[in-house]
Amino acid sequence: MQSIAKHMSKSTVQTLEDIARLANVSKSTVSRALNDSPLLNQATKERIQAIARKHHFQINIPARNLRLRQSHTIAFVTPMNYPEFLSADDFFGLSLLGSIGSGLHAMGYELLVIQVTPGDTTWVHHYLDSGRVDGFIIMGSNCNEDLIQILVAMDAPFIAWGSHLPQYQYCSVTGDSILGGELATRHLLQIGRQRIAFLGGVVGELTVEQRFEGYKNALNNAGISVDSSLIAYGNYSYDSGTSAMNQLLAQTSDLDAVFVNSDLMAIAAIKAIQQSGRQVPQDVAVVGFDDLPIAKYNNLSLTTIRQDIKMAGKLLAQNLIENIQSGVITTVTLPVELVKREST
Repeated sequence: MQSIAKHMSKSTVQTLEDIARLANVSKSTVSRALNDSPLLNQATKERIQAIARKHHFQINIPARNLRLRQSHTIAFVTPMNYPEFLSADDFFGLSLLGSIGSGLHAMGYELLVIQVTPGDTTWVHHYLDSGRVDGFIIMGSNCNEDLIQILVAMDAPFIAWGSHLPQYQYCSVTGDSILGGELATRHLLQIGRQRIAFLGGVVGELTVEQRFEGYKNALNNAGISVDSSLIAYGNYSYDSGTSAMNQLLAQTSDLDAVFVNSDLMAIAAIKAIQQSGRQVPQDVAVVGFDDLPIAKYNNLSLTTIRQDIKMAGKLLAQNLIENIQSGVITTVTLPVELVKREST
């Protein structure tokens, strides 16, 4: 170690590899230390930062940006702990992925789908440092605040689909979840329903919380308090929609409507209601969310909240490329609308 240091003057320390040799660590560890990554222990981080200061080392931002733009490939990140994601049943994910692919192709970029292990962020450096991709598209429903925080701290080019976490600066595209929740619940109130259940997506997810906020606002404006026995959650899969709807039916025998956070779960809820001996919409009215093709072509066509998935994919592609090229950070909320069909 000392012999390496003797032969490297301050003027010759010009790259991450030079710092890595002096610190006897990997290049990725140096990158994390200089980006103050929370993944690195404090002692190692401070030692590497001290070496960088001693040798007056600074990251060459133009060179880094040039490196990041060489692949013309964007990675769509999927977590391995969501086996339903992008499966044959994941109509929303597949529709969005197709729109993203079209948007990237129009701009001369290719799409790479990668699977990552939750809690592990080494994939960020792996794909960026190797030059395999220029940036990442992530699904807000399949990541948590810790991942957003780490990506921001790493200055990794990325854009997220889903409600924006206001405490961080990053690119995002989402539908208007609060308005969607209000429109769905208000419609159910207008057709005379009083015991309206909420069947949400993943518990704690910001998008789900915002849809619940819209649901609550509509009820409160009608002078109705939220009843905890009318609330259940799934994970956007068909099976979770069935389980959550059966839970609601068991908890509250007099519910007469349900606002469901996805079309697939809503179709599962309809079947569960019918199997319980009740009729849709006569006994229980159902509203979904997204307006996927299955909503229109289901045996009992589904009233739902429409999001423009084609536009969402296009904006995810365009706004990420703009961020990579110019550093501009954009947050877009797409409008939503109620589509009335047979289920109400």
